[in-house]
Formats: sequence, structure tokens, C-alpha cells
Amino acid sequence: MKEFIQKAAFSVGFDACGFAKAEELTDDAAFLRSWLDAGMNGDMQYLERNFEKRTDPRRMVPGCKTVIVLLLNFFPEQVQNLHSHKIAKYAYPETDYHYVIREKLQKLEQKIADEFGNDCFASEFQHSFIDSAPVLERRWAQKAGLGWIGKHTQLIAPGFGSYVFIATLMLNRELNAYDEPIRDRCGTCTKCIAACPTQALQPGILDARKCISYLTIETKSEVPEELKEKLSGYMVGCDICADVCPWNKKWSVSHLHDELKPSEAILTWNDDDWERADGEQLRRTFRKSAIMRALKNQRKV
Repeated sequence: MKEFIQKAAFSVGFDACGFAKAEELTDDAAFLRSWLDAGMNGDMQYLERNFEKRTDPRRMVPGCKTVIVLLLNFFPEQVQNLHSHKIAKYAYPETDYHYVIREKLQKLEQKIADEFGNDCFASEFQHSFIDSAPVLERRWAQKAGLGWIGKHTQLIAPGFGSYVFIATLMLNRELNAYDEPIRDRCGTCTKCIAACPTQALQPGILDARKCISYLTIETKSEVPEELKEKLSGYMVGCDICADVCPWNKKWSVSHLHDELKPSEAILTWNDDDWERADGEQLRRTFRKSAIMRALKNQRKV
């Protein structure tokens, strides 16, 4: 079953597939509670909801015995215009990655159901997820042997680095063997921490309130004056801590997914183009893009 699912995952376009036994993440629950209590989630109150489901997939999908973790490389072949407001690489694609991954998950689920029956899944519950559900994707990816969580709090996947989307699929079958977690290979390196302009990082801890990605995507509040000058030209997201990571320099390779082709505007627009674009043009140009969420929060559309 494990071999079939791995082959099926590659056949529908995923770049990596791993398996972990479904269980409560007790250490992560304790860390998450202390992180929330410290207010490091900022305006992201949704992280406080569904706490039990977030730390135990069996509470979210009753009957879940196995967590399948899937990675999709999104490192682009081309970079955007250097004389432009900066956009994080995850938002380069013309089509929002959620739609791309959802289609691949549906194809994978169908292949599994055709081979092993629909009772592999809890039929009355959603059982596949991207990053909008209460799932600790990076921890499950680590437990499934697909990488480790670096000091910048992102997954570092051998062969790909940090530029990967993570999806999960909950299975109501127990496997004979699961993948072994990968040990942390960051060692004494602290380049990501030193590079962060807003000092949002401590080893393995991100204070979202200071994070450029949070400030440009998540928050609907005004960016504090003392942080505005530290956004480093980013308008949507941030790649600074990932870009300086030695493992990313070693492993990041251009993706081969036509569905993730970059928006022409991302590659060609300069600062003046962004400044001249009104709400209607932004909506028309980026209507399918992951950029739209950030633009809405910034009240640009």
C-alpha cells in the first residue's frame, strides 16, 4: 500500500511523499500553547481555535491512523524584475497554489480509493489538507522523513530546501512501517537569524508580530512605524531567511510544474508599474494569484 501511494503521488505531480503514524503531538502542543500565550501569533487568532485538532489529527479526522505528507517544489527558474516591489517566491505562480495542490490531492485520493476502496478515508470528513487547515504540516513532514525544521522554523527538505508547499492526507489504515524522522542538520549555523531585518527569529521560534511575511500578508493592522523601514522592499511575503540558508543554496532547484508558471507581471513589472496600478488592474492581473489575499489585507483591491 505504501509503495502504491508513493508511486501514485509522483504520478500526479508531487515531488516527495512520506508516511507518519497518527498520534498526539504532545511536545508541539506544549510549545504552541506557550507561543500563543506569549502573543506571538499577533492578529492570527485562528491559530488559537481548534487547538486539540491542531495537535492531534485523530481529533480532526476520526479514525485516522496514518498521515501521508506530500511536498511540491515551487522554486522558480526566473526571478522577478530587480527594480520592483519584492514578492516572495511562493506567490510567483499565476494560479494560487491552493488550487494546484487541491487538484493533485483529489487525483491521488481517487487512485487510492480505486485501488483500496473508499473505506480508506472517513467519508463524512474532509481528509486532505493544504495550509489553511489546523494541521502542523512541518512537524508531520519531519515525522514522515521528508526534512527537518530549521532555525527559521521552515521545513528543510533534502534535495529541495525550504521552497516547498506541504500537503497532508489522512488515511484510516495503519501501515506495517513508517518513515523515520530526519535529524536536525542546522548545527551551529545562525545565518537565518542574523539576516532577519526585524529580529523576528530566535532558534526555532518565530515572533510573527515582527515577521515581514506576517506584516505584508496576515495582519490587517497598520504596520508599526519602527518596522516599516525594515520591510526590505517586500510587498508580499519575505524570503530573506530562506535565501541565506546554506542548505537552500545547495539544494534549491527550479520546479518542473507548468501549473506553477509565474505571472508575467511578476517577472516584468517595475516599481512604477506597481505604483500606477489601481485596484481594478490589480484584480484583473492577479485574480487567480495567491497575491490577492495580501493585496486585500493591504486594502489595495
